[in-house]
Parts: sequence; C-alpha cells; structure tokens
Amino acid sequence: MTLMQKRSIILLVIAIVAIVSGRLAVRGIMNLLLGGTMFGGNFL
Repeated sequence: MTLMQKRSIILLVIAIVAIVSGRLAVRGIMNLLLGGTMFGGNFL
C-alpha cells in the first residue's frame, strides 16, 4: 500500500466522521431550539 493510498483512506475516514458529527451537532442545536429530546426517547 503506497503512501497515497494510505493518505486517501485516512482522508475518507476523517470526512465520514466529520459528516456524521456535523449532522449530530446540527440535530442537537435544533433540539435545543425546539425543546425536543436528542434520540427520540422521553427521559423524564
């Protein structure tokens, strides 16, 4: 495996993690604004 292949795989993994955490952060902010629970459950 060449250095270019390693670099592209690492970049792909970082991009996937960034997309998932970004969507989760947007969902968390919208939940705070709208007063919902984060994962659909009733915690009270």
